Amino acid sequence: MSWMSVLPPLVAIIVVFWRKEVIVALLLAIVTSELLLTWQGGEPLIYTFVATIERIISVFASEGNTRILIFSLLVGSLLAYIRESGGVAATVEALLAKGLGRTKRSASLMTVFTGIFVFIESNLSVLTAGILSRGLFEKLGMSRARLAYLIDSTSAPICILILLNGWGAYVLGMLDQQDLPGSSVTTLWSTIPFNFYAIVTLIIVFYTAISGRVFGPMKKVEEQPVEHKDIPEHVPSNSKARYMLVPLSVMVFGMVAFMFGTGGGDITQGDGSKSVLYATILACVVAYFMLITSRRNSHKQLVDIGFKGMSELLPLVSIVLLSLALGASLRELGTGTFLAGLVGEFLPLFLIAPMLFLAGALISFTTGTSWGTFAILIPIAAPMIIALDLPAPLLLAAVLGGGVFGDHCSPISDTTAVSALASGCDLLEHVRTQLPYALFGGVISLALYVVASLIMI
Repeated sequence: MSWMSVLPPLVAIIVVFWRKEVIVALLLAIVTSELLLTWQGGEPLIYTFVATIERIISVFASEGNTRILIFSLLVGSLLAYIRESGGVAATVEALLAKGLGRTKRSASLMTVFTGIFVFIESNLSVLTAGILSRGLFEKLGMSRARLAYLIDSTSAPICILILLNGWGAYVLGMLDQQDLPGSSVTTLWSTIPFNFYAIVTLIIVFYTAISGRVFGPMKKVEEQPVEHKDIPEHVPSNSKARYMLVPLSVMVFGMVAFMFGTGGGDITQGDGSKSVLYATILACVVAYFMLITSRRNSHKQLVDIGFKGMSELLPLVSIVLLSLALGASLRELGTGTFLAGLVGEFLPLFLIAPMLFLAGALISFTTGTSWGTFAILIPIAAPMIIALDLPAPLLLAAVLGGGVFGDHCSPISDTTAVSALASGCDLLEHVRTQLPYALFGGVISLALYVVASLIMI
């Protein structure tokens, strides 16, 4: 399919930035991809309509995808229970009373460290940090866009640096399939100091949290009045911080326990999609029973509150659904494979790592998945490492960093959507305000790969 395989993501990106309509952009991209697949298969183009519908339905054929979608809906219920209980307001007041979130700096640092502490899974990281900090950011007059940036730019970089999680297990499984010299575990851990994008991004995040300074589109958003959504005007008189902190703690520690359970006692082998869903359901059940036993709400009221919370997140859940459908369609179309081929076979050796980084960013940006990018590029990088005797940690780190970089910039990434969901920020506003920070980190990382290649190769 060659260059035509790039048309669907281009359609999505153009429509997103032109019409500011993410759902329409994703739908048009899926239609474009299915049109190309129908034409490639020699079938009548009128079948495109049916193929598009079936592509979206096929998302539910994957158990992992279905869990992600159910988890995204249940997050709405959990947020609604916490909000209606007054737990957010009570937690904010408790933190302020203890001096933990009295200033913008301390609130931002608390958010960042929460994301770092919950390194076990990226979705759980953004969800926990987002829910914990939303009310505090409102109280201090900080925008949801800043919160979305802090949690999004902390989660994936931390997960790809610490590696004692599903990310590490996933990459390790792919490395085991290659014939690289030495132990796969040793090779994977050796990538950490060369994962420049993750390191640079965390440095920028800490600078933003400590200095309190924001730039570009985010600065304009910060100058706008903050709409108070999570702190109701009439807080229940018997509200306590535990109505927020207990369900959140259950979710975090439940996630760890389920990771051990699904991994047969090995947390790195645990199933992330199962664990985060089970932990979220458990947190919802705990929040429900805390409210029902407090006798402030009836069962019927709590059911209504739960479904109302789900309905508030339906637009974002729809975006996640269409992103997953588009990713599957692009994989069948071969978009990632075509883009990976752009790396070329006749590059100077010192440019191979920088080009792998750029290829990873491009694939991740256009397909909306960093893990899919790893699956495409690691089998391409491994033969180069063996045939040309290149440093494996440097090239593999370029692939991993490029995948995270592109994912941070992509408006069609499910991770971007979950970060917007967790912070309560508009998706396009999150993309627009985070993009300058991600691009700045990407440019610095590219330069570092060139320098490192000149020294090591």
